[in-house]
This record gives sequence, structure tokens and C-alpha cells, in this order.
Amino acid sequence: MSESISETERVVVLDFGGQYSQLIARRIRELGAYCEIWPYTTPPHRFQTPSVRGLILSGGPSSVYDADAPRCHPEVFELDVPILGICYGMQLMVQELGGQVERADRGEYGKALLEILEPDSPLLKGLQPRTQVWMSHVDSVKKLPPGFRVLASTEATPIAVIGDDARRRYGVQFHPEVVHTLEGNRLLENFLYRVVGMRGDWKPENFVAAQVESIRREIGAGRALCALSGGVDSAVAAALVYRAIGDRLTCLFVDHGFLRKGEREEVMHTFQKRLGVPLVLVNAADRFLRAIQGVVDPEEKRRRIGHEFIRVFEEEARRLGPFEFLVQGTIYPDVVESGATPGAPTAVIKTHHNVGGLPPDLRFRLVEPLRSLFKDEVRAVGRELGLSETIVTRHPFPGPGLAIRVLGEVTEEKLAILREADAIFLEEIRKAGLYEVIWQAFAVLVNSRSVAVMGDERRYGYTVALRAVTSEDGMTADYFRFSWDFLERVGHRITREVPNVSRVVYDITSKPPATIEWE
Repeated sequence: MSESISETERVVVLDFGGQYSQLIARRIRELGAYCEIWPYTTPPHRFQTPSVRGLILSGGPSSVYDADAPRCHPEVFELDVPILGICYGMQLMVQELGGQVERADRGEYGKALLEILEPDSPLLKGLQPRTQVWMSHVDSVKKLPPGFRVLASTEATPIAVIGDDARRRYGVQFHPEVVHTLEGNRLLENFLYRVVGMRGDWKPENFVAAQVESIRREIGAGRALCALSGGVDSAVAAALVYRAIGDRLTCLFVDHGFLRKGEREEVMHTFQKRLGVPLVLVNAADRFLRAIQGVVDPEEKRRRIGHEFIRVFEEEARRLGPFEFLVQGTIYPDVVESGATPGAPTAVIKTHHNVGGLPPDLRFRLVEPLRSLFKDEVRAVGRELGLSETIVTRHPFPGPGLAIRVLGEVTEEKLAILREADAIFLEEIRKAGLYEVIWQAFAVLVNSRSVAVMGDERRYGYTVALRAVTSEDGMTADYFRFSWDFLERVGHRITREVPNVSRVVYDITSKPPATIEWE
């Protein structure tokens, strides 16, 4: 496959604000087809390209009959591509094509038993006659549009799956993308390969080949500077661009003073020795700390740190350059959480310094080869590029570093406390053989003090919160269930070995509702 990512055949998820829109895209990619999320406001002409092979309408919290309900352009339903509507997406398609949606006598939430009425339907081929699905709706289809027929039902929802084979239009009232729908992947696979006719060639090796060619065309004979943080995203981005342009890439590692204990030395050793990429170290700790002095708002911290990053890059580019391009390890969750898609219904959860935190007068042309990938896909690409497991399995670390793990104002004292506590936590995780089981683990310094008694003395110290989660891609996450003995051991070490810490607590909040990072 030699085409760029912009030319790759894809299924588009049209996002109506559903909580599972990202999960739909993940499932489609897991099944071997490339998928992107576009806002429901996308004009119809955007879909009129050979690369768009199918369309999925996401769920959403609205009722289609409300005056302010999100609606795509009516011409979307006239496109010559297959469409699958999920929950709200199914109801919107029904209403727009002449059917009727009403509030049901009672909602249907959680597990339900789906009875297949037409097992030979291309959408339902191979599913069990009765199969468990996951429902979450209070509205239901009462009247089908012309050309549609009922393909499956549940006890509470007589019209649970609909289809129009001639126009290749289908709808499901449940959520096939969640694990509680036991044969959801089979249904999505049927849509991709029996209805849409996808090739199924979304694989790491194909992505690498396509992106290397795309990067060569984009950069041409120019030179590029890479923002190397030491994390897996920037490492894979650097490896991709290095494969494309060789020594015309220079990696810049900025020590902003918010790194974890020993991280600067580890990054320099790892990337100079293992990757062999030209790497320049810039010590700018004092400069960054001054930039956020007195700042307590996390969004303002991110904005200022992102701004300072770019200024450092510009200065180094003038010294080392000229460089026309800046390579960043931006990945798809960064884009989604920063609300970077124009017109998207997704709220800004937090501004990532490499997306929403960039200054408007940026002097570089950005190269972001991983912008379309989820984290697990980035890891797969890293392995395809030959990066070591030490790099590929490294836990995510935010660009602003410990500055957003020190709640409230950041000071040298707080950073020193957090570094030690975080190092103890990660050391114990590695000793227990849990590092590669956990998606991300870190300590947070809470912006409050409490009384403790150490020996016979009163201590008025900080609280350290520990966070560890499991996840597939960072879009959703669950807290890791440590043993009580493990938590006791870590808490005891931190309060004993780290000055000015009075308490240690463990965060048991999943995502959603919380984000993984505290700020």
C-alpha cells in the first residue's frame, strides 16, 4: 500500500456526541479497517471521495424530535455509500427518511436478548438466533421508512435492527461496540466486509510504508526538528521520520524541569545509544518554572508550557538550523480530547500542549505522522519499526510533565517531593512485575496539607495521591486493583522516605467520569 493516510480507504464515524464514538472507531480498526471520527456538521461533499467507503452514525444523548437535536445535512442520506446507524444514529436515519420515532412507554437499559428475525441479512449473517446486546435508550422507532424492514427485535423493542438492502442502509438500536454486546464485533465485521466491501488492510506494516512515503513528499529536501520527550509517541514519530529523511532530522530533548527522577539521563542514553538519531539536549528548567510561577489553573499551565516549548524550539532551530518542519508525537486521543476537530460536538476535556496549546504565530510547518493513531496502534507501529520493548511499553507521560501532577502552584520543593514519591511508586510496581500490565501509573501531589504524627512529633505535610489504570487506548480506563499489602508497602515507604508527606491515598475513579491525569 503506497498511498498516504489521506488516500486510505476508510469508514467514517459521524459523531453526534455519543460517549462511545471513539470506541466505535477503535473496534473498526481492530477489525482491520481504517476509521476516522468526523463531526455531524461535516458537509456532504467531504464524503464524495473514493477513500470514504462507508458511514456509521454514532449514538448521542439527544432525542431526534427535539428542535435543537444535532442533525447532519439531509444529503448525507443520499450518498452512494453504505450507512449504519447506531442508537441515535438509527433514529435520525429513520426520521430523515420518512419514518417515525417516539418516546417509548419505558426505556431499555443494560443487557437485552436480541431475537434474529432475518438470519440471512448481510448485517446479521452468522449471529446466534438469540444473542445478548446492550441497550441504552428511551426513544424507539414506531414506523419504518419506505424500503426498510425489521431484521431483529427484543422483548421491549420490537424494532431493534432494521435494513434496506437495496440502498445499503441499516440501523441497530443497541450498541455493538461495547463488550456487553456479545456478538457486536461479528455484526460490525459483517457491515465492513459483507456490506461495505472493505479490503481489511489496516495493519502496522502498511501504515509504516504509507507514512514514510507521505513524510518524504511532505518534507521534500527540507530539514526537520523533532520534539523528543522520551515517551513512546515522540519516539515512534522520530523513528518514522528518521526512516523517511535520515540525518536531515534532528531530535531536540528539552529538560523543562518537570521530568521524573532520573528521566533526563535515561532518555539521553536510550535514544542516543539505541536509535542513533542526532539528539540535542536543552536545559531550560529555570525558564519553564518562571513561565508558570504563581499559576494554579491547569489549562493555563498547559498553555504557557506549550507556548514556551515552541519558543525554545524556535531559538534552537535558529542556532542549529535552518529547520522548516517540526515533528510532534501527537496521537488521536490528543486531538479528540482537545476538541481540535472544527464543528465537533466533543467538548474540550483538556488542552494538550501539542494540539490546543500551540501559539498562533508558529514558525514551523508541523509534521504529525501519528495524529490518526490510538496509543495501542502507536505501540504496534513502534514494534514494526524495530524499537525495543523498553521504549514501546513505556507508560504515557504528559508533555507538561510533573507540572500538571503538582496541583496548584508549582515550586521546586513540590517538584522534589513528587519526584521521590513517584519514583518509589514505580519502583514497587516494577518489583511486583506489574509495570507492563498497567497502562499508566503515577503519583500526584495534592494542593492541601494535613496533620500527621511522626514519632512524637507533629508534621503538617502534603498528601500524595497514587493513580494506576488499565486501558486499551486511553479513551476509557479503569483503576488497577492492587492488593492491600502492595498499597500498604508503597504508602509506608513514601511517608517514611519522602520529607513533608503526611498522607498517601489511592484513586479508584474510572474514566469516565474522571480523566486519567488529575489536571
